Amino acid sequence: MDLMSKNTEIQLAHVRSILDTITDPEIPALTINEMGILRGVEIEADTVVVTITPTYSGCPAIDQITDDITAALAKHDYLSARVALVLSPAWTTDWMSDEAKEKLRQYGIAPPCKTSLLDDSQEDPDVTVIVACPNCCSFNTQLVSHFGSTACKSFWQCTDCLEPFDYFKPI
Repeated sequence: MDLMSKNTEIQLAHVRSILDTITDPEIPALTINEMGILRGVEIEADTVVVTITPTYSGCPAIDQITDDITAALAKHDYLSARVALVLSPAWTTDWMSDEAKEKLRQYGIAPPCKTSLLDDSQEDPDVTVIVACPNCCSFNTQLVSHFGSTACKSFWQCTDCLEPFDYFKPI
């Protein structure tokens, strides 16, 4: 490995460590990397290029995430930075690690199930989604609304502890 490659690898590691501090503005318990939004980091000439995929194409937080990325990099003297949005392949909750899903639960949001196993649409009356309460872990829960605090969550209530909670929809 030549010196240029080694320096680039060190810079990339530094940039990634900076990006690992940026949280999702709608779910501050998770970083953009833990959410699976952060797709890649490259250095092209003197410009840091950060590739992200929004959780869905209309995600209102994407502008804030982009601003947070450029501000964090500028704070560490990476003044030339570009954020590239990539919509394909589309983001999926399957990109979230098990650790990220556990952090969601601890934050009070029921984590998504695997998209290949469950569907939260509730449009098919033969499909029953069972969501565990993130507060008491009871499966005695009920859907209150298909939309929660954000479009990517639905609103549920536990019939045991009576606490309302959001469920992060599997996408």
